[in-house]
Amino acid sequence: MTTTQAASLRGARFAHLIESDGPGGAERVLASLATELQAAGSHNLVIVPAGGEGWLAQELRGTGVQVEAFRLDRPISPTFARWLAETLRRHRVTLAHSHEFTMAVYGAWAARRVGISHVFTLHGSRYYAGRWRRRIALRLAATLSDSVITVSQSLARHLRRDLWLSASRITTIPNGVRHTPVAQSSLRDELHLAGTDQLAVAVGNLYPVKGHAYLLEALALLAVRFPRLHVAIAGRGELEAPLLARARDLHVDDRFHLLGLRSDIGNVLAGADLFVLPSLSEGVPLALLEAMLAARPIVATTVGEVPTVLDGGRAGVLVPPGDAASLGGAMVGVLADPMHARGLGAAAAARAGEFYTLNAMIDRYVAVYAQCLPPARLPNPQRESLEITSP
Repeated sequence: MTTTQAASLRGARFAHLIESDGPGGAERVLASLATELQAAGSHNLVIVPAGGEGWLAQELRGTGVQVEAFRLDRPISPTFARWLAETLRRHRVTLAHSHEFTMAVYGAWAARRVGISHVFTLHGSRYYAGRWRRRIALRLAATLSDSVITVSQSLARHLRRDLWLSASRITTIPNGVRHTPVAQSSLRDELHLAGTDQLAVAVGNLYPVKGHAYLLEALALLAVRFPRLHVAIAGRGELEAPLLARARDLHVDDRFHLLGLRSDIGNVLAGADLFVLPSLSEGVPLALLEAMLAARPIVATTVGEVPTVLDGGRAGVLVPPGDAASLGGAMVGVLADPMHARGLGAAAAARAGEFYTLNAMIDRYVAVYAQCLPPARLPNPQRESLEITSP
């Protein structure tokens, strides 16, 4: 993909700041941005917490992106603030991009102290709004920043109301993913499924907010009508043991599979008859976009930006969150009608291909960066065009 905006950023120096480094949505977006910008000719530094999981450093290995680790031992740390400003100065960063609340606040202060541009992205839900001190701190960060970015229109509306920001101060950039087609999935063999077995797949860490308990309850509700239906969840987390125990209580443990953390999500999706997103809260979940690009029929809850992503139900079946009966009923409607399922999958793939690709997301961020960088800090715009190429 060639963009004139990207051409103007060759040689620019970016820092990407985040307070966590597990394989979550915000971390994956950051990794994609840093990797693609690096490949396009800019210099990129990623600042991550020390003593974390190390997922980001592993993901960025071999890309040319530099990684530096920080320690933040308490919420308010002048020591960390000074370290961050010095790190941005030492790497001659021209624009800092922070992700989520803590780095938005520290990044805005450090960037202002160094005299460089700063933007921040909020992912997911309205978690920042629980305390007035957080609202005030985030409002100050927005005031000090060149651009405030959200991944969904719903979160943008909350920000405008919660922080008293004008609509012009907020840019919405939906998440995007790259689709790598998988010719033949190995998942069904891995689970020892027969040809007549049906498989519903979910992707997400095993936390209460992801709603997997309701998907398990839905599987139990469908046990008699669909005795060959299996559910597999790709993810890890604190609910692994409770979910397995509940599956035994419901007598569906032989058809309920926890796959753990998977790096082959394309392979997992390719083996599925149905993708289910049972979440209780979301922004624009990457797993949903990956399922859409893989042309899987989808049943998802009406949380966050999900109804918009699924075009009001035209690209997937929408159900209320926290309702196992509704979730199971929607799954029946898809599993019992193969033609309907194929139509949903085709509609999902078409919509994601138009609005939610990695290239589209990168282009939108590049446009924001180009607007925020003053001409004096931009590289020579006469240099040759560059390409961000998807393999």
